[in-house]
Amino acid sequence: MREKKATGGIIVAAGKTADARDPKPLLKIGSISVVKRIVLTFQQAGISPIVVITGDKAEEIEHDLADYGVIFLRNEQFATSHMFDSARIGLCFLQNKCEQVIFNPVTVSLFTPETIQQMMAYGREVVAPSFQGQTGHPLLISCELIPQLLEYHGDMGMRGAIEALGVKRYRLATEDEGIFPDQGHGDRVNQLIRKHNKQILHPFLRISIENEMLFFNSRTKLLLILIQDTHSVRSACRHIALSYSKAWNMINQLEQELGYAVVERKHGGSKGGKTYLTAAGAQFLASFQQFEQNVRQYAKAEFDRWFINRTLL
Repeated sequence: MREKKATGGIIVAAGKTADARDPKPLLKIGSISVVKRIVLTFQQAGISPIVVITGDKAEEIEHDLADYGVIFLRNEQFATSHMFDSARIGLCFLQNKCEQVIFNPVTVSLFTPETIQQMMAYGREVVAPSFQGQTGHPLLISCELIPQLLEYHGDMGMRGAIEALGVKRYRLATEDEGIFPDQGHGDRVNQLIRKHNKQILHPFLRISIENEMLFFNSRTKLLLILIQDTHSVRSACRHIALSYSKAWNMINQLEQELGYAVVERKHGGSKGGKTYLTAAGAQFLASFQQFEQNVRQYAKAEFDRWFINRTLL
């Protein structure tokens, strides 16, 4: 068994682009949006962090995914750019945060978590799933390739960027028909949706810390992670669709409840100051993340034991 690698995810949901197809991230597939279905699949496969590239209808997408712990990055030139331009934004953000990345356009949403997990364990620099000899999405990319991919400025998209590196794209044969673009609402698609719903069946946990009131949850956690990464509260807010004043209210309440400083601001320089997590703040964040991981693993094991293994669902 190969050692499990940290894997991040990129979902391109920028909407209208210069590409031929006009993706519709908020289109319902089953009873949920296309983009939410992909996020749930990524989460079920253990992908983190998940980055959603937005453009058209950015605020609506952010609202749709507000409770799902994803990071939003905007392609401000979405109307005149191509999918690879959005992919570059996500690759840039994730290149030092994980070992490999799963990249997926929002036009493909019915692939299974199992397919992703098989790709993640394959141990190759570039992996794409195939069904009956035809290659589809998502695409796995080693983060070691990201600096070179970012240098590509041709017009052949992700395929051209990979080919320019001279790196072999390995095909992983699957029985997963969901690796191809979604096709309407016919009987075949409805059958795929039912199959996919069984694959993403899972307990959904909202883990928080409270006394008389809630003062730390997944949104506060993501805020601290982004402050740690960007050294800017304002920048962190843009990535999770949070107002600047609300962010500081959350931080101030957290510090009041904990009894110590979680962030520190350093002023100076022509570009203004920066904000960092204190040593105590970083330790608190790391402890919560480990606690959260342990709880989710236990919940998944118990869910499988009581429902899946007994075929009650």
